Amino acid sequence: MKSILVVDDDEVVLESICAQLSLYKTYAAPSGKWALEMARVLRPNLILLDVNMPGMDGFDVLIQLQRQGLRDIPVIFLTASEDPLIQIRGLKSGAADFIHKPVNGDILYHRIKLHLQFAAYTRSLERSIEEMEDHIGYAFADLIECKDYNFSGHVLRTAKYAELLGLCLYDKGFFSPELTLGFIDTMTRSTPFHDIGKIGISEEILRKKGPLSEDEFKTVRGHTLIGAGILKDIHEQLPGRDYFKTAELIARFHHERYDGTGYPFGFSGDRIPLCCRIVAVANVYDACVSDRVYHPAMEHSAACEEIRRGSGSEFDPRIVDVFLENSGRFDRLKNELQQTASILERSPSGEAYFDC
Repeated sequence: MKSILVVDDDEVVLESICAQLSLYKTYAAPSGKWALEMARVLRPNLILLDVNMPGMDGFDVLIQLQRQGLRDIPVIFLTASEDPLIQIRGLKSGAADFIHKPVNGDILYHRIKLHLQFAAYTRSLERSIEEMEDHIGYAFADLIECKDYNFSGHVLRTAKYAELLGLCLYDKGFFSPELTLGFIDTMTRSTPFHDIGKIGISEEILRKKGPLSEDEFKTVRGHTLIGAGILKDIHEQLPGRDYFKTAELIARFHHERYDGTGYPFGFSGDRIPLCCRIVAVANVYDACVSDRVYHPAMEHSAACEEIRRGSGSEFDPRIVDVFLENSGRFDRLKNELQQTASILERSPSGEAYFDC
């Protein structure tokens, strides 16, 4: 059964509207503050939102819903005003529709049914687009792994670690209001692109077993700008897809250091985008616990110690603290990913599924 959250400071109006919506599961919120909390927990299919309420009005509630990653829930404003400027403001702010009070039951049902159908179609279309975007990311990851044996599975594992770290930070309430569930989802899906620029680096350098010369290291560092350039071109062709904008940021800045000694620009502190500060920790953790031609995999505890030593210099100390608090969860995820890779690497006949 579809659910509707009805928000109005008038108790009589709340009861009346809920009584008219017997075909739906209804929830009543008497204020904007209540509406935000209930929307976050209940995730209703649609919100009927009064415009004029004391304290936090409907426009304020709509803004907060969007900031909390709930913009996919259609919002229909309820208002007794006939002022077209209010309606224009609401539609520009992201409201799906307006219904005038006192509410006509037939009109209410028709509008709700229409917007629920449209929202379902939009979500289906969005999922299809996201799947295509993800396939692009996975395809680029495969190309990188074919060039550099060090990175077998690295970009996808890093995405998983970044997702877990983002959720741990979210649970602690850190970096609000920027860090939302929607932010974490976009970051996770963008992370497989973080080393895309290595497509432009020679295999001879990428596969070198010994230490890199100064010129070779300078060449490798260029992968951040190469990758960002590729993704910027894609984003300019698809400007409505924030996914590629986030991927560009991560590709460009994931090697910046919190103390300003990283590359390519030497950004420091909060000047480094939050998604990049999170991915930086996830990236190094996977590099530590994975076999590379230049070092064997570290134990989980040793990898945690490496990250601890980088707190405040390489990494945002707030992110490191949360990572260490949840280190057991990362160890379990590492083991799960290793077990999955072991199963997928070989077919029943013992042949490898993929051969670059």
